[in-house]
Amino acid sequence: MGIERFRGLTIAILLAMLLSACSTMGTDTLRGTGDLGIVIERAAGRVLVVENTTNTILSSVDGLGNLSHASAVYSRDARFAYVFGRDGGLSKVDLLRGQLVKRVVQGGNSIGGAISQDGRLIAVSNYKPGGVHVFDADTLERVADIPAVYGEQGERSKVVGLVDAPGQRFVFSLWDAGEIWVADMHDPKAPKIRKFKGIGKFPYDALITPDGRYYIAGLFGEDGLALLDLWNLDAGVKRILKGYGRGEQPLPVYKMPHLEGWAAAGRLLFVPAIGRHEVLVIDHESWQEVGRIPVHGQPVFVMARPDGRQIWVNFAFPDNDTVQVIDVPSLRIVETLKPGPAVLHMEFTPRGERVWISVRDRDRVVVYDTESIKQLKTLPADKPSGIFFTSRAHKIGL
Repeated sequence: MGIERFRGLTIAILLAMLLSACSTMGTDTLRGTGDLGIVIERAAGRVLVVENTTNTILSSVDGLGNLSHASAVYSRDARFAYVFGRDGGLSKVDLLRGQLVKRVVQGGNSIGGAISQDGRLIAVSNYKPGGVHVFDADTLERVADIPAVYGEQGERSKVVGLVDAPGQRFVFSLWDAGEIWVADMHDPKAPKIRKFKGIGKFPYDALITPDGRYYIAGLFGEDGLALLDLWNLDAGVKRILKGYGRGEQPLPVYKMPHLEGWAAAGRLLFVPAIGRHEVLVIDHESWQEVGRIPVHGQPVFVMARPDGRQIWVNFAFPDNDTVQVIDVPSLRIVETLKPGPAVLHMEFTPRGERVWISVRDRDRVVVYDTESIKQLKTLPADKPSGIFFTSRAHKIGL
């Protein structure tokens, strides 16, 4: 009897030790995703999984195809990145395991995507075939096809400026048609589409304000922006900043500006001006221009630090070695930086104390302190372009 009790006690002790060891191992290996992100290595068809607390590279994931104009969104839990490739590829990447979960080629020429308000749907905008494809976020199985058909001949338009919006909606613009469409996705198998025509010539990109109320499309074919109030669709599209460059010769455009990296600071919006060396400042209560800021070149990304105090701007070729910092209260340029040739993208850490900048032609990412504007670190990367942190998972339109 005593031997049996001894054996039982020994087994109990061994089990307790094993459970304790497993618990310790789990604690050591578990981690959150709030400070993670990816860096696109465009030429290699690969992404780097990075962590922005200690500015480190955790892993790399390849096999993602053509990433020459790649962007990404995140699952609600910020574990999975959905990467949109220019070749029509949609890739689901597990950040914690550093693995490609699944990749589907859903089109011939893609230009970005969005994740729905409830996190269950991934929408991809396509140049070819023109339209939007919608996928189940878990399985990447297609659940809806929204062809961008317009005109009497049934032509298909390139789709740009795709964003998510409250009310389980996607909003996007038709480049060729000059239209904005709002897709209600409560029933993915039967999307309800509302179309707004005649919004202006060649909408090239768009932004949605941080509260999800206003969708604003930039126009390449004419000076001005098209504004849609998503709280009041019956009011239709309103034109703002019409003719801001009237009477002045536009400069050659070497790279289209990007509006999805919106810059909202208080009641002000900062947007790049097409064919001009200027950033336009808009009061988003009156939707009137309240200022113009002369800058180093033609702006590509105009991005606000999370607290709205600073605006960081990068530029198109041949001025793409430069980044300028605008102080919002004074609307003045306070810093001009030279990170290196071909600065393609910028991304702020979630609370804005640092900014990561991709420098394609130096094969590196440069990290700056946004208060001192001092360089903190450089990380190696093969022809880096987009940088996307998981804090985007909880922001409308990103």
